[in-house]
This record gives sequence, C-alpha cells and structure tokens, in this order.
Amino acid sequence: MSGDADHLTRSRNEAVDVAHDRLSALGVAVERDVALGPMTTYRVGGPAALFVRVSDREQLPAVAEAVDASGLPLLVVGRGSNLLVADAGFAGLAISLADLDEVIDLHTEQATAVASAAVALPVLARKTAAAGLSGFEWAVGVPGSVGGAVRMNAGGHGSDMAASLTEVTVFDIRVGVERVLAVDELGLAFRSSSLGAHELVLDATLQLQPGDAEVSGRLISEIVAWRRANQPGGQNAGSVFVNPVPGEVSAGALVDAAGLRGHRVGTAMVSDKHANFIQADDGGRADDVLALMTHVRRRVEESSGFRLRSEIRLVGFDEGDVF
Repeated sequence: MSGDADHLTRSRNEAVDVAHDRLSALGVAVERDVALGPMTTYRVGGPAALFVRVSDREQLPAVAEAVDASGLPLLVVGRGSNLLVADAGFAGLAISLADLDEVIDLHTEQATAVASAAVALPVLARKTAAAGLSGFEWAVGVPGSVGGAVRMNAGGHGSDMAASLTEVTVFDIRVGVERVLAVDELGLAFRSSSLGAHELVLDATLQLQPGDAEVSGRLISEIVAWRRANQPGGQNAGSVFVNPVPGEVSAGALVDAAGLRGHRVGTAMVSDKHANFIQADDGGRADDVLALMTHVRRRVEESSGFRLRSEIRLVGFDEGDVF
C-alpha cells in the first residue's frame, strides 16, 4: 500500500471512529460494517462502514452532529430499488428511515394525501385509489418508497411524482434543521431532482383529483398486469438508463438496436425480457453490473450517438466510473 493510500485509510478509519463514538454518546444505536446488498433489490454489494436505523425523527439531530464532527459522507437507504452498491462497500455513514412510522393521511374533500418517507409507493397507490382519489395509480408498479421517489422524481405510465407533488418536509443534515420545501424548490426533472445527499425527505404532500375507486382499481390491475408481462422479476433495479428523449427515444430500444439483449458480463446480464433491465445472478457481483452498464453505454454511443445516463444511483464506486 502506498504512503498516500495508507494515510487515506487511516484518516477514513479515524473519521468512522469519531462518528461511531459521537452517535453512541448521544444514545443512537450504530453498527459497523453492515451489508447493504440485502437492503437493495439487486441484492449485491458490500458493507457500509457505519449504519444507523433511525426509528424516531428526534434521532436526526444526533446524526447531523456525527456527520459534522467526522466529515463522513452520508447515504440514505430506502427500499433499495434504485441503488447499486460497489462490492467494496460504502466508506461512510448509511442511515435507514425504514423503521420510522409509515403514515398516510388522506383528505378526500381536498383530494390530498400526505405520506411519510418510508411508505411504499404501491401501498400509497392502492390506498389513494380505494379512497376515490385519482392520479397516483401509476405508482402501483414502482417498488420504491415515497422518500426515494421524491429524490429521483420516480414515474411510469405517463406520469411521475412532479405531476402531483406540492411540497415535502426534509431534514437538512448540514444545519440540523427540518424545513418544508415547495415543489418548485426541488428542481424536479426527468428521473432527477436537485435534492442533495444532506437533505433527507421525511414526508410528501400530493394533490390528487376526485375519482372513482372502481375505475382506479381497474387501472391499477391493468398496470400490474402490463408490468408482469413486459418487465422481468428477479434481482434488478428496474430501468438502468434514463430515456435520452423522454417519449421519443427510449434507452431500451437503443440497447436492443445495439444487439445487447441477453449480453452478459460475469454475473450480470441484460434482460431477455426488457433491454433496459440488467439482472444480477444470485450471489453475483455489483462490479459486474457496473462493468456491463459501462459496456452497454459505450456500445450504444458507438451505434447511435446517444450517451446514456444511469437512472440507478451508483454508490461506493470510483468517481470516474460513475455516470
């Protein structure tokens, strides 16, 4: 190991110790070297140096203090449906909000819904539909949480979070305070937002429309059936690449045209069922998934001129490998 690398490792270990000791002193349960792969739908990848399961919002100021004292990078882990963690793991503090109460407040007269970050999108879609609120049926097929969906402006079937989102409550780790952001402060774009890693989504408010529970129920059934027929199950994180021209040029069609359907690198394979999905083998490697993504991206650019952008959040990889 070179002198510079040895110094970097010592500095990182010292930062981890500082954060661990600060969290412990503040009464927050913290674990070392916790595997993140099982918390993702890819089910591959290495451990987080430190991991905290937040069970109460009152613990967040302590997390903010530990991050400030140590300078460690922060990773929020939701349902892991849009996350690929490197086999080397994440050299920082990962926190999960999954243990926070899952709260859904429906106001049918105003046609609004307020949902906490840990609520699963399919659950929220079904509950709003059953209450006669229309406009969120599309989310029944998206296996993420409300918090993650806000951060990436999740969408499908012609709609997305931006179509109904009005405001969100976030906790800003940098300053240790909770604040409310209007939708126009979120920088929502196709599968992205301007929210930083330091801004933890706590809840979201949606403006929906009065509807018919039976009609919404049929639409939900149609969406579920379509996804089962057209998208693969197994170990994947949904669409890998952002559509270069939404509504006109799809990433899947470009990958297919490049002859890459079914192409394999190690333990990762482009799905035979949908070319914008990459499957990981049971017991596979995250680094193989990234290597296949990189190969697909290069081949598509050579054949079409389009330079694809990852829809999946890449964590723990070398900076030059993230796109």
